[in-house]
Amino acid sequence: MATMKRLDGRIALVTGASRGIGRAVALAMAHEGAHVIITGRVAGALEELDDEIRAEGGTATLLQLDLRKGERVDQLGPTIYQRWGKLDILVGNAGTLGSLSPLAHVTEAAWTQVIETNLTANWRLIRTLDPLLQRSDAGRAIFVTSGAAAGQYAYWGPYAVSKAGLEVLARTYALEVETTKVRVNLVNPGPVRTQMRAKAFPGEKPETLPAPDELAPLFVELASPSCASNGRIVSFREWLSVRKPAPAEGG
Repeated sequence: MATMKRLDGRIALVTGASRGIGRAVALAMAHEGAHVIITGRVAGALEELDDEIRAEGGTATLLQLDLRKGERVDQLGPTIYQRWGKLDILVGNAGTLGSLSPLAHVTEAAWTQVIETNLTANWRLIRTLDPLLQRSDAGRAIFVTSGAAAGQYAYWGPYAVSKAGLEVLARTYALEVETTKVRVNLVNPGPVRTQMRAKAFPGEKPETLPAPDELAPLFVELASPSCASNGRIVSFREWLSVRKPAPAEGG
């Protein structure tokens, strides 16, 4: 008898799925049985991901989407409703680093790009997709934050502000849905081998960092109907330390 997959038959939307963490999460969720709506700005990268998902026996729907186009984000809810009638999983992963410079040197265009992508777009996703998550028997929303949200780094202004705002946004949403079947959490990946990390820390050796696919099981866990957590910020490092078995005595 075939083993039931953890996300069998569920509908998941993953933003920023063309590369990095989003790509790894989309692959993992498809592998666990979800039909994945993969969004990103680069059509070619989405098509490559779709090919890989299908090669592994999964299914996906491609959606080329610039999250700064608010009217297009607003259309997601009605579009998904017409086809599936619900949404089980939302992964708000897409993000941009922007320029690292003193606040006084940040241009309005640079500020707006980061805030719209990292914060405003996720508010729009909540607004258009909450009715569909409510129609699920176990709606799950997962957003991706950063240690930068603590405001401990000079020159990271727009990015840090956007992630701090995202944390408050997601935790507020979690409070608003706590009496429903929807659960909302955030993941703090920490340093991960991604293009964004390489841009921020060009002198760092990427081989010393975990690969994006190492984070994917955490997202699957938070997306599962059995997950009861709500309003948490889950650190990948802490989660991993709990999962790792203790070393054998004498080993």
